[in-house]
Amino acid sequence: MSAPAGSTRLERTRDDDAETRMASISALFEPTSVAVIGASDDPTRIGGRPIRYLREAGFGGAIYPVNPNRSLVQGLPAHATLASITSAVDLAVVALPAEQVLDALAACAAKGVRVVIVFSAGFAEADEAGAQRQRAMAQIARDSSMRILGPNCLGAFNAHNGFFGTFTQALDQAGMSAGPVAIASQSGACGGHLSYLCRQRGIGIGYWVTTGNEADIELSECLLWLARAPTVRVIVAYAEAIRDGARFVEALKTARANGKAVVMLKVGRSQVGARAAASHTGALTGEDAVYDAVMRQYGVHRAASIEEMLDIAYGCARGVLPRDRRLGIVTVSGGVGVQMADAAEQFGLETPPMPESGQARIKAMIPFAGTANPIDLTAQLANDRSLMGRCLDIVLSEGDYASIILFMTSSPAVPASADWLMNTLAEVGQRHPDRLFVLSFAAPVEVVRRFEAAGYLVYEDTHRAVRAVGAMARMAQGFARERQPRPAAALLAQSLAASAAPVARPALEALDEHGAKRLLAAAGIPVLREIVAADAQAVEQAAEDLGTPVALKVLSPDIAHKTEVGGVALGLATPQAAACAAREMLARVREQLPQARLNGVLVSPMCGGGVETICGVYPDPVFGPMVMFGLGGIHVEVLRDVAFRLAPFDTDEAFSMIEEIRGAALLRGARGSPPADIEVLARTLSRLSVFAHVNRGVIAEIDINPFLVLARGHGAFALDALVLPTAA
Repeated sequence: MSAPAGSTRLERTRDDDAETRMASISALFEPTSVAVIGASDDPTRIGGRPIRYLREAGFGGAIYPVNPNRSLVQGLPAHATLASITSAVDLAVVALPAEQVLDALAACAAKGVRVVIVFSAGFAEADEAGAQRQRAMAQIARDSSMRILGPNCLGAFNAHNGFFGTFTQALDQAGMSAGPVAIASQSGACGGHLSYLCRQRGIGIGYWVTTGNEADIELSECLLWLARAPTVRVIVAYAEAIRDGARFVEALKTARANGKAVVMLKVGRSQVGARAAASHTGALTGEDAVYDAVMRQYGVHRAASIEEMLDIAYGCARGVLPRDRRLGIVTVSGGVGVQMADAAEQFGLETPPMPESGQARIKAMIPFAGTANPIDLTAQLANDRSLMGRCLDIVLSEGDYASIILFMTSSPAVPASADWLMNTLAEVGQRHPDRLFVLSFAAPVEVVRRFEAAGYLVYEDTHRAVRAVGAMARMAQGFARERQPRPAAALLAQSLAASAAPVARPALEALDEHGAKRLLAAAGIPVLREIVAADAQAVEQAAEDLGTPVALKVLSPDIAHKTEVGGVALGLATPQAAACAAREMLARVREQLPQARLNGVLVSPMCGGGVETICGVYPDPVFGPMVMFGLGGIHVEVLRDVAFRLAPFDTDEAFSMIEEIRGAALLRGARGSPPADIEVLARTLSRLSVFAHVNRGVIAEIDINPFLVLARGHGAFALDALVLPTAA
């Protein structure tokens, strides 16, 4: 499809705008000078903490306290106004009452300040007067091209260069060591809590930002900048709602392409609201399901708690991910080993048994050991400590596990045991440098830090250890997939390039089922040969042409659910029976819905066997068209066994989507049934996603139910279809 006139210029403008935005986020994290408006001489107050933190961290740029009532603030010369500062100011921090903020922002714009952090509360989160002030704040940002973080936020910091534009109490007792983890949070309190817990856990944070009310700078921009930052290895994000879906997706794509782990806590799991839409897709789609699908699609680990976020971030920050999902469990407790094996299955890890030869070698050393997987070395280690290294060598060489979790109870709490374990692991690690070693034991924090400094991950709780390894294995698999050539992705690009111009909205106004199927067929969605008949006589002739048995459905753009008005007749064995059924159907529908437009009767060949599925499209207001797939027929809304993906996507992603539902076993072949034509199904889902993407904003919803998938090699067909245009 040739690009519309002016589209290249528009794309270039968008790219330029995106780069300008990224440059402004760089100014947020890398300012050369900082003014604190509302500066306090008290280093414990909101206006005093940033100055204290900047000085303690050794910030290399100029610091300008602004306070008309003091000549010195924390030993630095104070300025009565921002305008009285003779040098340029790169970034300003505003710590004033809400009523004084707009004047301060106007002064910042006049001074040429690039970025302003507004700590102050009392804006849209408070009342309508505050909301008006926030809208005026956003207008100042637009008019001046000055970026604003907040209001109602705790600011940002960059531990790499000593910039701490924040008043969080999390840094009160000790500063933050720079590390490979970045935190971006819409909640200031949650962001501060995370930073404190990270410091307690020994996790270094390089960048930290809280976006608050997001009058201007929003979370997705920060995530995109962090996804590009070379020193960031892990991004931890806390979100309540995403405002810019396109930039959020771009950030996730960029992070995945750059091999950066993203761990996110998205709160506000809302229940699906009742919808009056005619399609099943709309009824099944909920805000949380969409967020869940987008994060899964782009390799984000969605955590259920802060503890889980930190566990995964801690594991990924070491920079060693398992090459696959094969986990070896080595333990001194058979019961705990069983618990870990159960958890491994829960978190998607594989625990294949040791080869017989390896088991025999361990049995020869410890006759009563458990040698399959988990490998239980028992308390015999207390009598012969050399057994540990020899058994680990066997497990790693013969079992070929990508990662090992070693459970040692509290034995490393004893200094001699800790020394022995450290020496043993060092020797084994030299022989197997490509494996991930995870330890689970209880010991004083200084012991844990010692093992961490040697490169090992340490979890006190085995369940948390297994969960972290499972998340790390999934991320590693996603990164590897990103690096490999994907023919399906190339086909997707070709499909997008070759797509016809978007459908004109007027053409969708009066689509009945036949019109919807013709539209979808043009997009590559397979349909059966069908005939539109105006009356009973034409139905009889159509049945002759198609061959019996046939199915009849009333055609009307005003009737979405035809069975509810008796508008469907199935399995008609003769042309005469079809004509009779058509006569009765049309009369029945006219009586029940006299105002409905009737376009005749759709005559279709009966198509039996196979697996009924549902394919649909729903336009999410944040992210755009979402494609839904699940088991179809009348049970879809009861079972709710569905998966979602953001359009467009390739067939590789479609295969993942299919495997996600619990009913995938039916498609693979169950109880002697032949495998279904999953390849055709995957191509159909990808083509539907391309069609939805090309026609975003024109088509509101698509519902293909059922989409019948026949046995492998026999194809699949849309047996019913509904296409709804967007509202005028």
